[in-house]
Amino acid sequence: MKWRSLLPQRCILLIPCLLMALEAVPIDIDKTKVKGEGHVEGEKIENPDTGLYYDEYLRQVIDVLETDKHFREKLQTADIEEIKSGKLSRELDLVSHHVRTRLDELKRQEVARLRMLIKAKMDSVQDTGIDHQALLKQFEHLNHQNPDTFEPKDLDMLIKAATSDLENYDKTRHEEFKKYEMMKEHERREYLKTLDEEKRQREESKFEEMKKKHGDHPKVHHPGSKDQLKEVWEEADGLDPNEFDPKTFFKLHDVNNDRFLDEQELEALFTKELEKVYDPKNEEDDMVEMEEERLRMREHVMNEVDINKDRLVTLEEFLRATEKKEFLEPDSWETLDQQQLFTEDELKEFESHISQQEDELRKKAEELQKQKEELQRQHDQLQAQKQELQQVVKQMEQKKLQQANPPAGPAGELKFQPPGEHKIEEVPKHPAGGDQPLPPGHIQEPAARTDQVHP
Repeated sequence: MKWRSLLPQRCILLIPCLLMALEAVPIDIDKTKVKGEGHVEGEKIENPDTGLYYDEYLRQVIDVLETDKHFREKLQTADIEEIKSGKLSRELDLVSHHVRTRLDELKRQEVARLRMLIKAKMDSVQDTGIDHQALLKQFEHLNHQNPDTFEPKDLDMLIKAATSDLENYDKTRHEEFKKYEMMKEHERREYLKTLDEEKRQREESKFEEMKKKHGDHPKVHHPGSKDQLKEVWEEADGLDPNEFDPKTFFKLHDVNNDRFLDEQELEALFTKELEKVYDPKNEEDDMVEMEEERLRMREHVMNEVDINKDRLVTLEEFLRATEKKEFLEPDSWETLDQQQLFTEDELKEFESHISQQEDELRKKAEELQKQKEELQRQHDQLQAQKQELQQVVKQMEQKKLQQANPPAGPAGELKFQPPGEHKIEEVPKHPAGGDQPLPPGHIQEPAARTDQVHP
């Protein structure tokens, strides 16, 4: 069995000790009687994302460690306490040089990725003083003090971080679902406030009617009970309910043939029960609630069946659970619509928190609006200055043009004398003997003598 087959169980590196069960008891099944197509042996099964922000790094480390024969042998003999205590991590010193080199490379890539994410985040808030080393401390799945080589401490930190994060994964999902439900109720009540009395009563009546319609569904079998499993055996697998056999059932639903029922394989068993309550075509059925119901069912079965709390169900654990009284005579199962998801006090606290967030967003919006107006004012001021400057430049260019080409009068004469030149004015002609001076170059004709006697 490969490590990657353990990833969907969200207990990666926590339970590799279970790899030792390589030779489980074979179970003969006539799969020609099973409805649908079974898993083809050798076919690659895509493992779902663990939900961890370092999921890809975790998978790559597992793939590399899986190639080392010595480390794999140690895994097969290790127990869960050895893994948690860090004893298994010390075996990293004995793996091949090629594996260590590849792990070093993976770590450097992961550190570079985290630094890039940190820088992008800090740049988004325009913070120039970025202390990458300090910010890397928030990532607990690797040793940030040594960013270049993958050491036993790195493997130990990866195991502990994945263990802690995955143990809190379901808790976080429950909290998010609760917030989702409170937000739905908050928005419903806020909408009612906008209506008049008549419309409000109609909306309230419709709401109660939808609740009643949603609650009107067939009986839901207790998850993990004989009745519930037999229903899957008959309706999903297409087998005779009178021939129900726990061993065969286990083998049929161990989809990846790793001899464990992981969390995803268990959740798939509850689909028939969930379809009794939820239909995506119905307005009154919320598919988010369906997934929360699926999670509750899986958690319940794990608490009842998973003896060593490794988040996997072995054949032995499964068969032991079928011998309990609760398997044959279970209590009734209460669906979400039969439970109080939150109290009025919790809703008031939630609404108060929302109100505070809205106030903060409003203040931030007002500050941004003021900044926008100030920027617009500065922009307008700069535009006015730009226009004034352009006008001055235009006037200067016109003046230079006038000096280079002096304007002429109506008859083509210059209206002003260029520097260093004298204007030659025309002197009108006067009759001879006049008092006015003659123009330059004019030769005056001698005046006729009056005393001359003519014959």
